[in-house]
Amino acid sequence: MLLSVILPLLFVLTFVPVVVLLYGITRWQSETNLLRNRLEGTRSQLPSRVFNPDELEGLPPPVQRFFDTVLMPGQPLIAVAELGHAGQFNMAEHGERWAPFRSNQVVSTHRPGFDWDARIRRAPGVQVFAHDAYIAGEGLAKAAVLGLFKVSEQGGSARLAQGELMRFLAEAAWYPTKLLPSQGVTWEPIDDESAQATLSDGDTCVSLVFEFDENGMIRSVRAKARHRFAHGDMIETPWEGRFWDYETRTGIRVPTRAEAAWILPEGRHAYWRGQLTDVLYKFAP
Repeated sequence: MLLSVILPLLFVLTFVPVVVLLYGITRWQSETNLLRNRLEGTRSQLPSRVFNPDELEGLPPPVQRFFDTVLMPGQPLIAVAELGHAGQFNMAEHGERWAPFRSNQVVSTHRPGFDWDARIRRAPGVQVFAHDAYIAGEGLAKAAVLGLFKVSEQGGSARLAQGELMRFLAEAAWYPTKLLPSQGVTWEPIDDESAQATLSDGDTCVSLVFEFDENGMIRSVRAKARHRFAHGDMIETPWEGRFWDYETRTGIRVPTRAEAAWILPEGRHAYWRGQLTDVLYKFAP
């Protein structure tokens, strides 16, 4: 009699979580496919197809050194970048509560857009699925436990769109042909090691300060004000991204490690640390 009760209970306790997990994965993947189909639909032909060193004339010296270092004349321009990352995500607004993550990201360089799809492990068997995206001029940020139980979702605001376009511009260290003047980025000199880049997409315009190291590589990217979620609102906060450990991938020098941080009144608050695990480029035909 006892066995007849225990066996069905064990079946339920084992089978139901698996069904829930599979359903969450399937549902999330369906949303991901929709987002990426939308992203693909925004793509348009690049203004030019290969890198011509002549377009570097008149650029600030550290920017010229950067392109001379990472690109070769005739380099095909990147139309799509598919990136894989693994690292840690800080779940605390203040202090540190790091959780491991893995992610894949698809980037379209023209029109600017991306979708970042991540799995953040909160506890054994419990993952938070996350999307961070910029598609057709709109930003999206969403997170759901197991892909089913939504914990946050933001979209449609001009402030979010601006923040996501900033991310797109900062992460161009991983698809550097997008930073060329022919691809819509304008550069203004600051000093021997830094310059300001500006990118517009529709009504949204963003600027970031790029700092370059002694080898000509991008060392950091900074914004005086980028909107972050805090206390149920979006607050303008200084922001910084750092890049290092450059390697040659598909003939292009890109950073393999990076970190992103908010600069809070009490000090620097890192929230993302990652390593580039995969990179695949689709070049302009």
